[in-house]
Amino acid sequence: MKPVAKTLFLICLLAMAAKAQISNFKHVVVIVQENRTPDNLFQGLCTAPFGSASNCSTNPSSTQYNIQTSNWLDKTSPGGVIQPGTVKLNNKYDLDHSHTGWMNMCDLSPASAVAPGVCLMDGADGVNCKGKCPNKPQFLYVLNKKHILDPYLQMATQYGWANFMFQTNQGPSYPAHQFLFGGTSAPNTTDDAAGVYASSNMTSTGGTGGTQAEAGCTAPADTRVKLISPGVGESQEIFPCFEHQTMGDLLSNTTMPAPLTWRYYVPSPGSIWTAPNSIQHICQASAPGGECTGQQWKDNVDFPNTATGNNGSVDVLTDIAGCHLRSVTWAIPTGANSDHANINDGGGPSWVASIVNAIGNATSCDGGTGYWNDTAIFITWDDWGGWYDHEPPTILNGDPGSYQYGFRVPLLVVSAYTPKGYINNNRHDFGSILRFIEHNFGIDQGALTFSDARSRTDLQEFFNLNQAPRPFQALSAQKNASFFLHDKRKPTDPDDDN
Repeated sequence: MKPVAKTLFLICLLAMAAKAQISNFKHVVVIVQENRTPDNLFQGLCTAPFGSASNCSTNPSSTQYNIQTSNWLDKTSPGGVIQPGTVKLNNKYDLDHSHTGWMNMCDLSPASAVAPGVCLMDGADGVNCKGKCPNKPQFLYVLNKKHILDPYLQMATQYGWANFMFQTNQGPSYPAHQFLFGGTSAPNTTDDAAGVYASSNMTSTGGTGGTQAEAGCTAPADTRVKLISPGVGESQEIFPCFEHQTMGDLLSNTTMPAPLTWRYYVPSPGSIWTAPNSIQHICQASAPGGECTGQQWKDNVDFPNTATGNNGSVDVLTDIAGCHLRSVTWAIPTGANSDHANINDGGGPSWVASIVNAIGNATSCDGGTGYWNDTAIFITWDDWGGWYDHEPPTILNGDPGSYQYGFRVPLLVVSAYTPKGYINNNRHDFGSILRFIEHNFGIDQGALTFSDARSRTDLQEFFNLNQAPRPFQALSAQKNASFFLHDKRKPTDPDDDN
């Protein structure tokens, strides 16, 4: 190439790159899957065709996945270790993932006067199992049979992966979703500052409430959730209707430079996965056992509704195709399409892929620029589900403490500006996602004063907004969007936890 032509060519490339730059994303999508650890779900990163044994290490470099493939710790086995076996994604048993189950697996060493205890991570054998439980059911990893996990493995190797993502809470789904939406599972701001948190799923004093469809401000009056306090433990129970600010409030109250919107897609209005239901000023419950009547609820929460024809389990796909994607989206799967043990039918990876593919294919949206070039997608799992993982979490000392942080969960980050095969070794939690949302939309980081303030990362390193956007390449999956849009099965919650 002649010097003049080469110069013009470089000028054109620079002009193209400058044109492609964005200052922030117009849309952030948070897809929340169920109950898995990296060691349990992502062994495929260590084997062909997605990787090899050298790609994985328990002391990872910047180009290695932190996956342990052998010698899992088990203090009840000879030598203190056990070799993992395999299990299907749609296995027929479920492991305890309550706070008690968390404590059993953690095997917390004694705390000192200056430091909290440390999880020894050798107590998974003490996690209870229900259903058709094999021997040592906690020490199995999901086999990528019939390429069922390919969408997850494609995203991990083609976009961004976090080696150290931890659930913020030490327990199950209900408090996890409160942290994912509002930054805390505390009943109010004062309780959060004191380290007092809802720590469990629902129970019922009268035997009629406390099921998966009866949580939050519209639960039956006899429904209770346990609270955990520093130095006291789970010694108190209250009705699960709280009052504090959430990420939804921060978004609704931000109108400059443009109004911000949000949408929360769920399989039912009152389950433990429907976080906005537990916030009184959003729900504005007609009565215990009644319905949410608040305007924020009506405007922003999408669930199956025969009166309106809405179906929260698939409306996320409909809204993307119709160019109605909000500023921030939370998407929760149905039971069949979750990764929750003992209830899913293996559809979870395909359901996630259908959302990512819908965003990538919505080329006419946002004034013809398409969603792909201005959307950041986070896929994480709400808790560890009782499965083994080798990586100990950081335990906070003092207030707020004793209930933070929980075990490691996967985190995938997908966007046109995420470098291929990017692996991050910083320590993140659910608050990191909230901090990213705040940063992206010009909200002060830590504005909620909850986990968004305690987290020290905001996931910005997963994106290079100065690079030209990468072209979208569709994910391959066993089921596509058409399957989910025409699925006639009644949407169920991600499981029957209680």
